[in-house]
Amino acid sequence: MSHEHAHGHGHDHEPCRCDGPNSGLSGAAPGNGHGHEHGGAAGTLLGPLAKADIFPCCCGGACGDSAAKPQAPADLPPGQSVDVFRIEAMDCPTEERLIRKALEPMAGVNGLAFNLLGRELTVSHDLPSPDAITAAIAALGMEAVPVDKGRPAAPEPAPVWMTPKLAASLALAVAAELLEWQEVASPWLPAICAVVAIALSGLPVFKKGWLAVLRRDLNINALMSVAAAGAVLLGQFPEAAMVMALFAMAEKLEAASLTRAKNAVAALLALAPQEATVIGDDGSEAVVAAGDVAVGSRIRLRPGERVPLDGAVEAGRSALDQSAVTGESLPVEKGPGDQLFAGTVNQEGELIYRTTALADDSTLARITRAVVASPGKKARTERFVDRFAAVYTPGVFAVALAVAVGPPLIAGASFADWIYKGLVILVIACPCALVISTPVSMVSGLAAAARRGILIKGGLFLEQGHSLKTMVLDKTGTLTTGRPSAAETIDLAGDAAANRAIAVSLAARSDHPVSKALARAGREDGVAALPVADFAALPGRGVRGVVDGVLYHLGNHRLIEELGLCGPAIETRLEALEAQGQTAALLAGPDMVLAIYAAADMIKPHSREAVAELHSLGIRTVLLSGDNSRTAAVIAGQAGIDEARGDQLPEDKAAAVDALTARDGGKALVGMVGDGINDAPALARADIGFAMAAAGTDAAIETADVAIMDDDLRKVAAFVRLSRATVSTLKQNIALALGLKGLVLALTLLGYGSMLLAVFADMGTSLLVIANGLRLLRK
Repeated sequence: MSHEHAHGHGHDHEPCRCDGPNSGLSGAAPGNGHGHEHGGAAGTLLGPLAKADIFPCCCGGACGDSAAKPQAPADLPPGQSVDVFRIEAMDCPTEERLIRKALEPMAGVNGLAFNLLGRELTVSHDLPSPDAITAAIAALGMEAVPVDKGRPAAPEPAPVWMTPKLAASLALAVAAELLEWQEVASPWLPAICAVVAIALSGLPVFKKGWLAVLRRDLNINALMSVAAAGAVLLGQFPEAAMVMALFAMAEKLEAASLTRAKNAVAALLALAPQEATVIGDDGSEAVVAAGDVAVGSRIRLRPGERVPLDGAVEAGRSALDQSAVTGESLPVEKGPGDQLFAGTVNQEGELIYRTTALADDSTLARITRAVVASPGKKARTERFVDRFAAVYTPGVFAVALAVAVGPPLIAGASFADWIYKGLVILVIACPCALVISTPVSMVSGLAAAARRGILIKGGLFLEQGHSLKTMVLDKTGTLTTGRPSAAETIDLAGDAAANRAIAVSLAARSDHPVSKALARAGREDGVAALPVADFAALPGRGVRGVVDGVLYHLGNHRLIEELGLCGPAIETRLEALEAQGQTAALLAGPDMVLAIYAAADMIKPHSREAVAELHSLGIRTVLLSGDNSRTAAVIAGQAGIDEARGDQLPEDKAAAVDALTARDGGKALVGMVGDGINDAPALARADIGFAMAAAGTDAAIETADVAIMDDDLRKVAAFVRLSRATVSTLKQNIALALGLKGLVLALTLLGYGSMLLAVFADMGTSLLVIANGLRLLRK
């Protein structure tokens, strides 16, 4: 049942549970697989690994390990085989373009998807073996290693930015400059120092540049190679050496900085221990690799240990720190039947639990896969920068060529002077700072959110969040606890005990919260369930069934009206209950209403604070509930929500979201907050769908655009604040990248620029945008 909305990814939805489950008294009906297109900004996650051009990091080579279980992107063209390769040298759009030009024309290759964050290439093909693919990549000077399914490596240490070879190259380049400046007796000595410095640091650049030129690709390696070679031909040996040494150092510095952002993501999965203490059938214990533990195994968890795999507690009680998964600041009490998440920390007592998922399928693993793949949904700013960079470098190359030959040919100026200025412009043209300015900010924002239990399905949604102006909120399970308690019983006809037994019997087969409250109260009072025949769920209305040969209905006000059994007396009773914020379930026989059972659902402790935070951000709030309008209004008043609409069926909620989206011409985005799998049509229609309490819900991480891993509604406002900070950082980085380059370009044309100034400006700009983007990790 796939919901394909304008963000471009599919949502698989299970039947709804709360505001209208498959047997609900009110609210959403089971998902029916409607396809949705809405007026929000079109995008292309998750679905883990979304599209080609996943993460344009930069030349620094600091992108990280992939997530567990390589997965094919949903939009990759089908083929007989889908192979995933890890290419260590593929850390920049430069290598991506080369690989595209080599593989896309190859017969049998159907599609490519690049994950530069994981340095992985996914190929859909009809070839008998992947050998031709690896050979083509080897011809580019890169090695493609097939990726096996398994857990990703732990976070890698930041690369050493000053290696002995680089230090020697830099020292020789400085020596060449000093010898040239002091005009030593031997004019060849500075040149010898410079040539050795270029050999130590520049040979890999020249090799990559030559491959790029052969394939008619003007990338940064080609630009730097031409600039250094031109400086040598002009006799500027020291400057050529400094260009190569500083460029190599800039790459190392960028790599060290970017590894920090990548490790913030990879560290998530590393939280889960690699071993587990498994209890055998005979009571013996053995320490087993977590990846080898089967589902259903019994695990002993001692105080202070991290949970190795997801599971359910069988024996013992303790408090666990779940902040790594859900972002909850306080420990959570756990006892028999409660769920445990891999990577959380047992603080007090010993627990025995039974695993419910393999290591690769744990909640933590799914979160990590989502975050690693999430840059695939590029923000519009990222896509713009990618398109701009694609024409920027060739454009500047053309300008540099015009500067180098134009004045000498037209005005008779010195060729050497103007060729030198052209070479300086080539160095300025390095697009690294510009290309890296957006993804480093995006991945930092995504990692910062994941650390706090907010899983964002890509840069697209992180950027869009700053434009949210209306937030639609579901009631049950989102604003309220979702566990109503039986509050009042009104008997209208027949035997009260018999009526309650029938109502409890019907309610026991429903998973709507009010039905659950009625069934739970019946069990506590010892009410025996009766056999029910011909049971049927009436989505959005209630249930029906035959007890002792008589057909009974248990449902909401709408159901009783449809049956034609509602009258003034019942209306009066319902109005009184609804005015108190209670939800009523009515038991009806063939020709009359027999009893009314009311339940009250309390709002969560932080709901009012969360709504107030949204208001402080200028976001209007709307409550959509399947419960009656009076109950919805009471809950909205308690939470401080601007507008409330009750009696909303699933299609009504979707239509309401559509209307809100269209109200401002699609410019002011609309968010929808539900419980992840409920309210599927409305979540799909919203510009950004938020799933609440997603941890432990198998489909929730794949359902909405943003998954709030715990029950804290305040994190929706935290997401908006992070989005606004990220967009601000993006604008700052683009301004820095273009502004500083423009300044050096102007100085060069005025005669004040030099190749060294250009290299320092390029390196400084790259480091500035990286440092500025990494600030988001502290948000």
